[in-house]
Amino acid sequence: MSKRRARRMRWLGAGALAAAASMAAGCTGRERAAPLPAPAAGRLDEPAVIEIDLSRGLPESASASLFGPPSGRTHAQLVRSLRELAEAESAKGFLVRLGSARLAFARAHEIGRILGDVRKAGRPVVCHADEYNNATMLLAAAACGKLWLSPAGQVDTVGIAAQLVFAKGLLDRLNVDVDFLQVGKFKGASEPFTREGASPEARQSLQSALGGLREAWLSGIVEGRGKQELREAVEDGPFAPEEAKARGLVDELGDVEAAIEDAKKLAGTELSVPRFGGAPRDPSLSRSLVDVFRSISGASTLGTPHVAVVPAIGGITMTASGMPLGSSDGIGERELGRIITRLTKDTSAKAVVLRIDSPGGSALASDLLWQKLMRLREEKPLVVSIGGMAASGGYYLACAGTKILAEPTSIIGSIGVVGGKFAVGKALADIGINAETVAANPDPTRAARAAYMSALTPWDEPTRARVLASMEAVYDLFLKRITAGRNLPLETIAPSAEGRIFGGVEAHERSLVDELGGLERAIALARELAELPEDAPVEIEQDDGGLLELLAAGDETGENAARAPDRAALKERAREAMAGALLPEWLGVAPEIGTFAASMAPLLAGERALTVLPFAVTLR
Repeated sequence: MSKRRARRMRWLGAGALAAAASMAAGCTGRERAAPLPAPAAGRLDEPAVIEIDLSRGLPESASASLFGPPSGRTHAQLVRSLRELAEAESAKGFLVRLGSARLAFARAHEIGRILGDVRKAGRPVVCHADEYNNATMLLAAAACGKLWLSPAGQVDTVGIAAQLVFAKGLLDRLNVDVDFLQVGKFKGASEPFTREGASPEARQSLQSALGGLREAWLSGIVEGRGKQELREAVEDGPFAPEEAKARGLVDELGDVEAAIEDAKKLAGTELSVPRFGGAPRDPSLSRSLVDVFRSISGASTLGTPHVAVVPAIGGITMTASGMPLGSSDGIGERELGRIITRLTKDTSAKAVVLRIDSPGGSALASDLLWQKLMRLREEKPLVVSIGGMAASGGYYLACAGTKILAEPTSIIGSIGVVGGKFAVGKALADIGINAETVAANPDPTRAARAAYMSALTPWDEPTRARVLASMEAVYDLFLKRITAGRNLPLETIAPSAEGRIFGGVEAHERSLVDELGGLERAIALARELAELPEDAPVEIEQDDGGLLELLAAGDETGENAARAPDRAALKERAREAMAGALLPEWLGVAPEIGTFAASMAPLLAGERALTVLPFAVTLR
């Protein structure tokens, strides 16, 4: 029994585990093709404005929670349903509620583009926000024919920048030795600990990438609003409401109810119906999100040919961390690998879309997952959809795709390796704690090498040379994996390596991605490559994890699912029971620190070679 499973069993206790298992087994089995429950008389069949509520964010993946009804509201689910909602005869228009949400650029860009197509087809789309920021303005400009702003709000479009955090001064004060090495002159991931500011190479790489993102952002707003003068105005914020209206950034000032009434008037209907995000105002319209999306998407019964969408979100580690009955944060090789292996053997999954938003992490975990993805690719099309970023280890996974798609506002690349450790021996000595190393080999050089993983002593030069050699080997393997996955010569890939990062447009020009587009296009391409019909169902996958791992009794390969229908049914029931609340976006006053810390976390587990995004980058 794994330590993780043992910990969970101790936490649950025998009685709690039995009760939880009984709850999961007693849930109604998934009827993926089941129709929606009958609506209240006439309500859903009448012409209506469809409300899309993004005010609580739009994460890539939802957490799993044992208790409570399914409540996932993810990017994949919204993309999967928007076209079907737009084609419904009763959908006469759309109202997008943005609140003060902070959305990832790539997700905002794709949702804006999809709703923009709806608007161009003749159906009104209205947006309302309490505050527009860079990303939500991009979404609203692309999507909506009319933009509303709360009278006490503001338009906080101030241009795109990245904040870099450097801790060398603090480490010096604490007398902490920092042993970090890097392969690739643009890599820079060690610089927060070894420099007071960015190196010229790292700054050049970052500025180039940000320039590409800025152009995509400006073009999206200008083209969506049809006002060339906004190219100069949009970066001049923040704007008070009246000034924002005078400058043409928004059209009307008022609360969300006024915006809803305006949308209904433009659509020629007296009814608005919440269809994504917050709870319906009319209790008679409330129903399981799972039922709604399965009905909208035509989700399949078990065994029906379909496209599987697999979220791969966060830092990459050997195993994701999480509470016993909660969600797992990040990309765990064990958890994601289990899904990949199952889908490789699942003959009903005719194609897989891997949705990546990751700054990287463990080099070992990245390579193990790459190998599994390549085996899956041998069996069926694997289309990679890059969200906010596929950097370093994230791109390590992406390059296994049959095809790779990214948004113009995605961050891609950072092909390089960083590794090292913190040595706190001197800091401990300052407070009277001393450490002494005793090695079996009396040779002082070999004695130092024996303790090179210790956090108590820094590396000597011979040890640094040995570690650097091992990191160079990882870097060479990284390049080989990319050339194999992309089927391109090293001469094509090498100029884009050494830790450089790019926006989506330049990454496409450099052959790091095949096509610019979002998740919707990736799903369509997966259907094409698998020769499936355009309305072939889509299933969003999640690792069983938590309680389901206990119920699965150690099955790491998923091989039993195909030959044990009762077991598969139990998994489906447990998965239904565990659908839960959303993982929030990065929280806290300094989310860039949390993002970078997550990608560097494998160092705490004893790994010395990482493929991670340089610096702690947060787009503002």
